[in-house]
Amino acid sequence: MAVQEYTPEELATQPIGYWSGATMRLVVGSIRAELATEDLTQPHWWTLNHVAGAPGAWGPARLTEQLTPFDDQDSDFDAVYGDLIARGWLAEESGTFVLTEAGEAGRLRAKERLTKVNERVHRGIAPEEYAAALNVLRRMIDNLGGDSGLPRTSARAGG
Repeated sequence: MAVQEYTPEELATQPIGYWSGATMRLVVGSIRAELATEDLTQPHWWTLNHVAGAPGAWGPARLTEQLTPFDDQDSDFDAVYGDLIARGWLAEESGTFVLTEAGEAGRLRAKERLTKVNERVHRGIAPEEYAAALNVLRRMIDNLGGDSGLPRTSARAGG
């Protein structure tokens, strides 16, 4: 399906709040739908990725502090950690988390699903176009006094 073309003048009058919100809802909705096939939420995914990226470095308090800024659903991170431990995907050793073999296998399955979402999102968009779009959004964030720096997270890929 081809995207309908509009003139730059027509597009320049469009409300960024609508378009950025519509994009966010569709992208995050797609991510959450794919994660749900593994009975995971985004906080589960973020937890798995952070722990995989630095085994033994993340205790519950430190990981919750790291992940909270990305959470738009006021998640109960202790419940997320408890769920992953109950599944046998996460273990706590000496106050820090490590992934089990089952946890790494689940993380890799979810990563494969999210890679497909990312491919759909990027279909027909050149890397330069994508970077330009992000830079425009970052400039708008900066104009409004927000933090336009890149997120400091090891859970970037796939939401």
